[in-house]
Amino acid sequence: MVIPIDIENEIKSILLSNKGESTTILDIQPVSGGCINNASKVITNCGTLFLKWNKTADDKMFKVEAKGLELIRKSNTIYTPHLIAYDNHFLMTEFIEKASPTHSLWEEFGRNLSELHKVSNINFGLNHNNFIGSLLQKNNQQPNWIDFFINQRIIPQLSLGNFSSELIRGFDKLFLKIEDLFPNEPPSLLHGDLWNGNFMFFKNKVVLFDPAVYFGSREMDIAMSKLFGGFHNQFYSSYNENYPLSEGWKERIDICNLYPLLVHVNLFGGGYYSQVKTILNQFI
Repeated sequence: MVIPIDIENEIKSILLSNKGESTTILDIQPVSGGCINNASKVITNCGTLFLKWNKTADDKMFKVEAKGLELIRKSNTIYTPHLIAYDNHFLMTEFIEKASPTHSLWEEFGRNLSELHKVSNINFGLNHNNFIGSLLQKNNQQPNWIDFFINQRIIPQLSLGNFSSELIRGFDKLFLKIEDLFPNEPPSLLHGDLWNGNFMFFKNKVVLFDPAVYFGSREMDIAMSKLFGGFHNQFYSSYNENYPLSEGWKERIDICNLYPLLVHVNLFGGGYYSQVKTILNQFI
């Protein structure tokens, strides 16, 4: 897909300002993988850049994504792409050349994510809302994880979709049962959308991108990593060696994943609805 001319002109202006008059765009190539936004590889005579753009995106989408990348970067725990520029309709970073995974990189990933999760906050949530996919992700801060999970994660998604009264009653029953299921742990800084498409290996490091950050139960990141096939076993063993998960975490995976599954129902429909119903029936 061709980049809109106004975005291309703005990029040229930014490159001129940042790198000087000698900067020239040599080629712009499409990059696959995204479901919500368009992505392009911008090749210049001064290096290669990554551009994500969407003319119909919410005006705050790329701004809060940039803030999320910055939050992770400031934790000094795991690498995020160097941010070059953003505005209402695009975000531009360094271009990351994907490398093949190794056992040592999977180990580093697990260890680094556990260090990210050690970064904490007084409350669950964040001081601003952001997005999960193209959907608003509410982050109103609360001192209790269960209250936050119910009021800021599950209920907003249920209010968006055309869900049956039977399903809503099922969630009401679940809310009464989960109070004592989760461990009493401090809020952890989360990536928030941790699936196979939002990280890659680059040379000798792990790179996270497309964050939906907030302070929450660290089991949310772990659970989502399991949602579409899971990561390498070395990732989980390394994580647990450095910051052991609380007893029963495997039994809570499905409850945590109700949130991303509801997001997928609202974005894509299809079989995700039946997955939500199956999980509910397990616990109620």
